[in-house]
Amino acid sequence: MKFDQQALSQFKEKLLIMASHAESVVTRAVRAHLDRDEPLAQQALETEEFIDQFEIQIDRIALDLLSKNPSETELRQITCGMKIAQDLERVGDEATTIATRSIELMTLPTLDTPLDIAEMTFLVNAMLKDALDAFVVGNTILARGVIPRDKKVDDLNRSYQQQLIGLMEADPNNIRRCLHLGVITKCLERIGDHAKNIAEDAVLLHEGTDIRHSASPTE
Repeated sequence: MKFDQQALSQFKEKLLIMASHAESVVTRAVRAHLDRDEPLAQQALETEEFIDQFEIQIDRIALDLLSKNPSETELRQITCGMKIAQDLERVGDEATTIATRSIELMTLPTLDTPLDIAEMTFLVNAMLKDALDAFVVGNTILARGVIPRDKKVDDLNRSYQQQLIGLMEADPNNIRRCLHLGVITKCLERIGDHAKNIAEDAVLLHEGTDIRHSASPTE
């Protein structure tokens, strides 16, 4: 059975479109939170539905390709693409949660906090963009550079969670708002995790090296 290169190209194209939607939905969800913009939050929720549909389409094409005796290189492209699609779908889920919590926060008075959500968003979006770029162009140096940056995002989330606990202890009236904010920062931290996963898959695809759980991803 002859391998279908046209279907493989379609598979890659749909994956790139899905990636574009995933990047934009994170930006929209956080922007909606920062600006208290409910229509923008609703747009983010609608975009997530497109991401789910792309994952279904990508899986369908991938399963068909796997049945056509792919070469080792083609097999890596398919399996890594499926894993990346799964991570992108989860990025969409996290963005949906951010948008939903943002809408909840819009019904409450604003809370003055030292949290810099914009900084955290910039970090995870940059990780996601670099990981996806590395996957597309085969730049494994760029991919490996994404992985250590996840620690900074983890540290920020840990710091923000502690600050929110302090605000809740200081005034019980802060509890609802702090809980929503805590979920938002945790979602951003998870998006960073998914960006790291995509970067690891980019290395696996282009080098054939599995660097998951490696102590030295830059080696």
